[in-house]
Amino acid sequence: MVYGAVMDPNLKQYATQKQWEAMVAIHECGSVIAAARKLGIDHSAVSRRRSALLLKAAKHGYAPDHDMTHPVAPGFKIKGTSTLYDKTSGEAKIQWIKTTADEEQREAAFRAFLDEAKSQIERVAPIESPDTQIEHLISTYIVGDHHLGMYAWGEETGAEDHDLQRGEQLLMAAMSNLVERSPDSQQAAILILGDFLHYDSMKSVTPKNKHHLDTANRAGEMVRAGRRVLKYLIECALKKHQHVTVLIEPGNHDEYSALFLREMFVGMYENEPRCTIDPSPRNIHVLLFGANLIATTHNDKLKENAQALILATDFPEEWARSKYRVVHSCHDHHNRIKEVPGVTLEGHQILIPPDAHGAGGPWRSMQSMKAIIYHAEYGEVSRLTVNPAMLAA
Repeated sequence: MVYGAVMDPNLKQYATQKQWEAMVAIHECGSVIAAARKLGIDHSAVSRRRSALLLKAAKHGYAPDHDMTHPVAPGFKIKGTSTLYDKTSGEAKIQWIKTTADEEQREAAFRAFLDEAKSQIERVAPIESPDTQIEHLISTYIVGDHHLGMYAWGEETGAEDHDLQRGEQLLMAAMSNLVERSPDSQQAAILILGDFLHYDSMKSVTPKNKHHLDTANRAGEMVRAGRRVLKYLIECALKKHQHVTVLIEPGNHDEYSALFLREMFVGMYENEPRCTIDPSPRNIHVLLFGANLIATTHNDKLKENAQALILATDFPEEWARSKYRVVHSCHDHHNRIKEVPGVTLEGHQILIPPDAHGAGGPWRSMQSMKAIIYHAEYGEVSRLTVNPAMLAA
């Protein structure tokens, strides 16, 4: 395919500039070693470039040496092939090609869509700044896995009925309660710890394991409610505090939706200088306030035993400037505080009741939402808690 008088030009569409230079040199010089000599590089580098190109072409369905000559459609790659050969001639008679979505192309398309969507988002008008005077405090409002869009039937779960409307009302009421009780700190942060939305596509299943989820709404209704609720949380905080920072974590239920939500709100609050939406697509975010390093993650991928080391490794400047460090997470829906050298790891409860899956297994937790107040010099100085019973009273 490569050596000899004719070189396959179809490979060029899969090659980088350096890979194609290597292939041309091999063709012209007749060997990898001679090609390396011509290019002035080690022969192993030439071999790697050739192998990488052939592998990429094969993933897209093009490998003539192996009877694969029908590239798959853009956005897909080869998952596997089965070929039936003629017993007499040895020639391929029939070939079955299994494809799967190309994650790299899907991610690129997703990013392009986000950029276009952000340009079309209506910007929120600035809200008049309140006269809050306490500079040395920050109020952090911690939103555990809210699973907006989850449905629960009380008779089945042993708890109260729950649906999209109830989830929306519950979080808004809890935020209002905590903001009203919080001190008049100039700074505030809203920490969305992941699984803000219950599912991630037109199908009500978890993205990775495809576990079926109980819902009583259409995906569009859930997305619209999520936008409405998060906007309410931000506006509620802006009316009390002079500056609000928002950290949004992806969860195992909403890994793509969290990206959309984050990018949407970056655009929405572009003209509001008192609101900062952290745009990072990572699964850990940090906020430095005085001597406090406040971090968030969902805890499904970045487990507790790695969080302190990751915090020190990925954010060395913030680590060096801080004395009090905490990582807030949720995922398992339980309150817990664990101290490891240099960091406090804190898990949180959620506001909503269990669904059928949770109630049918051994998972049980109380329901609550917290606001934690940090002093710029002394670390955590107080915390507030609200639960559904308080909101119903």
